Amino acid sequence: MADLSLRLDAGRILGLIGPNGAGKSTLFNLVSGVLACDGGEVRLQGERIERSRARAIARRGLGRTFQHVHLVSSMSVLDNVALGAHLRGRKGTLAAMLRRDRAEEAMLLSEARRQLERVGLGAHLHDSAGSLALGQQRLVEIARALAGDPLVLLLDEPAAGLRWAEKQALDALLRRLRDEGLAILLVEHDMEFVMGLVDRLVVMDFGQKIAEGPPAEMQRHPAVLEAYLGGVE
Repeated sequence: MADLSLRLDAGRILGLIGPNGAGKSTLFNLVSGVLACDGGEVRLQGERIERSRARAIARRGLGRTFQHVHLVSSMSVLDNVALGAHLRGRKGTLAAMLRRDRAEEAMLLSEARRQLERVGLGAHLHDSAGSLALGQQRLVEIARALAGDPLVLLLDEPAAGLRWAEKQALDALLRRLRDEGLAILLVEHDMEFVMGLVDRLVVMDFGQKIAEGPPAEMQRHPAVLEAYLGGVE
């Protein structure tokens, strides 16, 4: 990652695209504290967070999903999302899983239920997470991130595995979240999905930003065509 900068504003969706190996997921991991930064700055509401641990960054308002689904397959959908809501609580993840505080447990489960209904999975609260289709599991991850009440939401290929109707529902959900003031950074390989949704695009290649602008402009940008198609005539 070299000389890469981007700005994400409240109430906007910023798309991050690039060929495989461009560094998109690495950028997510650096911003969210999964990987340590060896240079540069990451700021959230003006305050530097690049030296903070991932949990501390999440508590300050940054939620994320992962390229590969990270759910506890044997647990219910509701309980998986409640693990994200524990960021609002005082007892921590382990206590939440062991149900040591009944009042807090009720609060976490209520928030988890609300977020699952928000993403359209209200009918699957008590199903085991492992029994859901991949597309539905991705929605569970989004609900879990939302349960932490984030200011910024990082989504790593959320449309992967979704059928057409599920993509339409996801599109509508992300537009609602944007209208509510959430800042969304989206990595996605489904270009049709991205182009119709985001406000701006950042294009990466070999760990660097090669272009940024409105989606329609990026579709015609020579550097973008070079990165994806190997050159233009």
